[in-house]
Amino acid sequence: MSLLTGYSSLFLTMRILVIGDVVARPGRIAVLERIQDLREQHHIDLAVMNAENVAGGFSITPSLADELFASGIDVMTSGNHIFDKREVIPYIARQERLLRPANYPLGTPGSGLWIGEVKGTRVAVCNLIGRVFMGPADDPFRVADEVVKSIPPEVRVRVVDMHAEATSEKVAMGWFLDGRVSSVTGTHTHVQTADERILPSGTAYLTDIGMTGSHSGVIGMNREDVIARFTSVTTRRAENSTGDTRICAALIDVDEETGRARDIKRLNLPHES
Repeated sequence: MSLLTGYSSLFLTMRILVIGDVVARPGRIAVLERIQDLREQHHIDLAVMNAENVAGGFSITPSLADELFASGIDVMTSGNHIFDKREVIPYIARQERLLRPANYPLGTPGSGLWIGEVKGTRVAVCNLIGRVFMGPADDPFRVADEVVKSIPPEVRVRVVDMHAEATSEKVAMGWFLDGRVSSVTGTHTHVQTADERILPSGTAYLTDIGMTGSHSGVIGMNREDVIARFTSVTTRRAENSTGDTRICAALIDVDEETGRARDIKRLNLPHES
């Protein structure tokens, strides 16, 4: 039976901003410079961002995470690059607001679920990772089911980041969790999709939020470096691109009493530092 049953007559709306993969310095600076304006302009109660590409395109460092938290980000999710920087391992073990995928193997540092309070309402944020074309991970559907069942019933507002390569896997997760969470939004591909909607049982869904960073290259990386990697076997690791910086995000309204999503909008905002 769905936990998200019935609409209240007087909506107590929580407005959630979910920012897509923040890539390297261009994306990081855009968030640091705009997050407070975005919070004020859109009356944001909870700001969530994917942080797996913050430090040069690969993982995040403790100092950068602290800076982003201090700027106005409430919770960070991640994905397959989260442990590319070794210094994040002890940090994620103690910083409960920086998540790694919940379906990573047992013993992985950190947590895939955060439960906290926002303006007097308890909220859950969950991070999952797909298995299609990705590294080793447990079944995201089984783990998602376990995580949802572990969330106290009174925690109605539930936000899920599905970090996955395959569109089909993300869409399937949306349907799998429809009516049990408030939103399922995808990350990882860095290309914003145009399929935002409210699923029949009240879950807001978007296949991929898109990338926050430079759009002048190839998914945040220097285009010459990436083209060289496709055409040669003697190339170096790609550097991040610069220019045409955009903030890609989803704006989600959730009824605090039922956990049902009322609205979802895509944001794709140009940014100049």
